[in-house]
Amino acid sequence: MFHESPVVRKKTKQIHVGKIAVGGDAPISVQSMTNTNTCDVEATVNQIRSLEEVGADIVRVSVPSLDAAEAFAKIRAQVAVPLVADIHFDYKIALKVAEYGVDCLRINPGNIGKEERIRAVVNSAKDKGIPIRIGVNAGSLEKDLQKKYGEPTPEALVESALRHVEILDRLDFDQFKVSVKASDVFLAVESYRLLSQKIEQPLHLGITEAGGFRAGAVKSAVGLGMLLADGIGDTIRISLAADPVEEIKVGFDILKSLRLRTKGINFIACPSCSRQNFDVIKTVNALENRLEDVQTAVDVAVIGCIVNGPGEAKEAHLGIAGGPGGSMLYIDGQKAQRLDNDALVDILEKQVRQKARQLDVKVEHS
Repeated sequence: MFHESPVVRKKTKQIHVGKIAVGGDAPISVQSMTNTNTCDVEATVNQIRSLEEVGADIVRVSVPSLDAAEAFAKIRAQVAVPLVADIHFDYKIALKVAEYGVDCLRINPGNIGKEERIRAVVNSAKDKGIPIRIGVNAGSLEKDLQKKYGEPTPEALVESALRHVEILDRLDFDQFKVSVKASDVFLAVESYRLLSQKIEQPLHLGITEAGGFRAGAVKSAVGLGMLLADGIGDTIRISLAADPVEEIKVGFDILKSLRLRTKGINFIACPSCSRQNFDVIKTVNALENRLEDVQTAVDVAVIGCIVNGPGEAKEAHLGIAGGPGGSMLYIDGQKAQRLDNDALVDILEKQVRQKARQLDVKVEHS
């Protein structure tokens, strides 16, 4: 069964991105970013809905022009998930999307230009209750910091972030979160650790430009895992050169591995060997595909032999322990029935959905 995480999270100031609390004692939120042309409203709305279906808490949308801002207004009207507008340099775009119901602005105050432009954006954010994300990236450090440090270093990224923080502090605006992303795991991790010691604002974690699906997922899991295990981080984005839906799935898998979030099914499955009494890999793949829509936290063990099967199955909400001539189904740690191995997927899917409904009812009445 799911156990409480031993991770002790750093307590940060809580802000709200729409309906989602970020920081404080709020669950660590998982977000992604659309990769469609924002001006293609239909394609962007469809992608956002796909992200919502797999549990995205927050979705970011790039708004590079005033035309994109007009498209953003139409997108905002068609989706329910909190939206972050990703904006660089042009303060007029920020003011437009603020009018159109954006839930957060990803804009670095120091890059907007003159003081009155920064003040205009901050005042609009104050009036409408919109937080800001300061987003520092190792690939776009200010030229003077590149010259000062010679290369991106944790100290350089944090100095850049604190410059933007100082601007917001001066304007008496504290509704912001900060990221200091890098594609190098050690650079990103040390930058976040250093920044965490210096500010109380929530931190948005990410290993930027992490790579393709497999390598990027591994790099993100290693980097974010190090930080999350230290109690650092309030919201995460997995940056993959892949379908954004996969970013959400990987994000939740990382949090589940550290017991920090329990949304969706947690599969405990053996890698399979010659002891297996049914095709474990085929079974798990089929169950993952069929049960993607289940958001309830259900622990499911799929083990192909009688060596480790009974022990793992007894610890899960539901479990299968493979045996010669059939597999034993365990429900809440107890033997329930022996199943024909050809019927495992159909029966286990039914049992998982039933267990999810039971757990949902239990939560409603608790």
